[in-house]
Amino acid sequence: MKNTSLYLAIAALPLLFSCNQSSNKGSELKDSLAMADTMTHKQCYVAIDGKDTADLSIKTMNSGKVKGKLVINYAEKGKNDGEIAGAYSGDTLFVDYTFKIGNENKTIYKNPLAFLSKDGKLILGVGQIETTLGRSYFVKGKPISFDKGRFTFAPADCKE
Repeated sequence: MKNTSLYLAIAALPLLFSCNQSSNKGSELKDSLAMADTMTHKQCYVAIDGKDTADLSIKTMNSGKVKGKLVINYAEKGKNDGEIAGAYSGDTLFVDYTFKIGNENKTIYKNPLAFLSKDGKLILGVGQIETTLGRSYFVKGKPISFDKGRFTFAPADCKE
């Protein structure tokens, strides 16, 4: 009986070792993914349309993802303040804009935005948006117009 316990203990060692190795590989994978998502560069932009202004800062990651902050100050309506996250598809940056309206409002909104990169500037597009199951997105097959957009973002010095 003692020999059986000893044999089972010896047989279990490779299994324990292999489980430990897979968890190390999992942590190595997490580390490499974190390294892949480090920031490569930051760009800042400003747009003015009459009395309305907008500040945009974007961080492009090694993975190609883009994250940043967008604040739009409407003279008559207050400000939209929030975060963007998305990626470039060709010369167009598609992002989800998660934001609050005004200082008092606790409601969080989320809308898709598209920016055309042209001549070093970003032009905010206008397109038809549809919401399904609480998720808003541009309607497939409907064009996004960059001629009708209010804001053209020009490069600016980053404040941070």
